[in-house]
Amino acid sequence: QVQLVESGGGWVQAGGSLRLSCAASGLTFSSYAMGWFRQAPGKEREFVAAITWRDTSTYYADSVKGRFTISRDNAKNTVYLQMNILKPEDTAVYYCAAARSSSKWYMQQPTSYDYWGQGTQVTVSS
Repeated sequence: QVQLVESGGGWVQAGGSLRLSCAASGLTFSSYAMGWFRQAPGKEREFVAAITWRDTSTYYADSVKGRFTISRDNAKNTVYLQMNILKPEDTAVYYCAAARSSSKWYMQQPTSYDYWGQGTQVTVSS
């Protein structure tokens, strides 16, 4: 069956960096667009970043643009999220997800994704 397993979360002080990884199995990874979403306590799940299956386009939420970078390695079936200049408001559970669609609008909608990981906690202290 399909599995998406996130890793790399943790605690960091404001201004610091973390790199999240998401290892995929059970699917043809190179055929899926990949996204990162996050959910803070009491808030809805929100889009963070996405990358098309051919790694030709990347999309970011305005709140992370210029600080976060999404990338993928199709040979390793892994997608990454490099997070720099972290802020306390970045604190959330981060999820990776896989989608068939690579259109910009659809990739920003949680409902477009077919598979989800269990999430990894990121805590940024001030």
